[in-house]
Amino acid sequence: MNNPEIVEHSAWKVYRRLLGYVSAYWPFLAIAVVGMVIEALSAAGFTYLMKPMVDETFVAKDPAVRWSLPLTILGLFIVRGIATWVTDYGMARTGRSVVLDLRQQVLNKFLRMSSSRFDGEPIPALVSRLNYDTEQVAQASSEAIKITLTDTLTIIAMIAVMLNESVKVTLAVLIIAPVIAYISGKVGRRYRRINRGIQEGVGHMAQAAEEVLSAQQEVKIYGMQEAEEKRYAALARNNLRMHLKVESTRASASSMVQVLAASALAAILLIAGQEAMQGRMTAGSFVLLMTSMMALLPSLKRITNVQSIIQRGVAASERLFSTLDQPDEPDQGTIEIARAKGDIVFQGVSVHYRADERPALRNVHFQARPGTVTAIVGRSGSGKSTLIRLLPRFYQPSAGQILLDGIDIREFGLSSLRRQIALVSQQVMLFDDSVLANVRYGRVDASEDEVWQALRAANAEEFVLKLPEGILTKLGERGNRLSGGQKQRLAIARAILKDAPILILDEATAALDNESERLVQEALSHLIPDRTTLIIAHRLSTVEHADQVLVLDEGALVESGTHTQLLAQGGLYSHLYKMQFRESDGA
Repeated sequence: MNNPEIVEHSAWKVYRRLLGYVSAYWPFLAIAVVGMVIEALSAAGFTYLMKPMVDETFVAKDPAVRWSLPLTILGLFIVRGIATWVTDYGMARTGRSVVLDLRQQVLNKFLRMSSSRFDGEPIPALVSRLNYDTEQVAQASSEAIKITLTDTLTIIAMIAVMLNESVKVTLAVLIIAPVIAYISGKVGRRYRRINRGIQEGVGHMAQAAEEVLSAQQEVKIYGMQEAEEKRYAALARNNLRMHLKVESTRASASSMVQVLAASALAAILLIAGQEAMQGRMTAGSFVLLMTSMMALLPSLKRITNVQSIIQRGVAASERLFSTLDQPDEPDQGTIEIARAKGDIVFQGVSVHYRADERPALRNVHFQARPGTVTAIVGRSGSGKSTLIRLLPRFYQPSAGQILLDGIDIREFGLSSLRRQIALVSQQVMLFDDSVLANVRYGRVDASEDEVWQALRAANAEEFVLKLPEGILTKLGERGNRLSGGQKQRLAIARAILKDAPILILDEATAALDNESERLVQEALSHLIPDRTTLIIAHRLSTVEHADQVLVLDEGALVESGTHTQLLAQGGLYSHLYKMQFRESDGA
């Protein structure tokens, strides 16, 4: 079981770190605090006017206060209205600015973390952290501070007014303060525990929703709508239970505070009645005390309930800070290179994703010379994708080294190394932006004429011209307005524009029909010359003209040579080639 004191210290440490983000906007916070002080003083001033209002107007019937009191009250509320606007704006500006900073920092961290980090957590959970958790932080960094400060100042102001009028009555009221503090502490710990579960549940719901919507065609064709509805409903019901626990805790705490406040109110009536019978309290004094107490009630209730907002923010902040505290992908290299020759050497490279699993790659040796094409083939799970992910250092080898132009790639700065590599994969990633912007991903400073030249070389000019707005047409999420072949040709245009000395083709034509494959292969013929090209090939017919073919099996390089040499050897490559063509003939 967790030690409550350690948990409390940890929560305060997290919240203090969050307040560090708030302090960056201290001018807005300072203006808001001034507004809060004026609000509290205005409330106290109005309460203080209750005594003369009753004693002078209703008891003494003094005509001198007939106009002065109403005008004073009107002036007080005008001032209070302005102060409220200043407070609300200052706190909103502070809170939304903190959210902006955190969202930018978290996204920046996501883009700088090692690729292996994304293997351990679903993307929807990361997106939930970016969107949902930061909103909880907004509440904790603005609304919670506003409620805490405003209501604390109001309580202090009201108690000061009450003390000035009757110390005995005020002391009777203050007896409930330690009890309320105890309730708030207990409630806060429960809120924090429940809110961690809520935030994790939101991530699971986002993951489930994205999976089922992305695979909606598969869900329909296999008749799994009802099963998926039940799966999501179970997650939603769990989330509902968590929220109800929060509301139940909040309502219980609020009810207890109201009962305590009612007890204090009863004490006021008893003591004030006694004071009045002994001639030490006027009707105006009694109304002042009652008004002050009634003004205290909502503030006490909000102060108790604010724990829910704070603890949601603390739980969200813990998740966000755990992300921000993750190390960036290793980048200790210092060598900067304008353009590499492209001579690639793998020397005894092995990769273990996890220590307790068999290696993804085992002692791989090969060389890919500039201007040559190296095809990488093998069964599914043989280590092909792992091999090419090592070159841009998405993953790190567990043993051995990879050389580029005779230098270990770890000695290059990451950005410098990755400038030497262009990637065209089977799953093309296009953004919901224009054709122009997507192709310019290859080189952001490229002119529109250069983009058109790249599109022409990639056999993409014809279909781009037919789009509704041509090169400025938005492509939709993941480029869903284009066919697979069109997406591939835009990816090739992007690679042509980058003009990197190393080209990686990750099964770029595996999922295309014959006509689309022909167009893509023709586009690749403009891209491949004078580069070091690594091709992961699904269709072995596409590697017949490669300068060398590497055959992987269970992470080991078992064969290498040209297409003709490997067929003549009658080994694994020959077996895979014959199997594929037998399937083609049978089809």
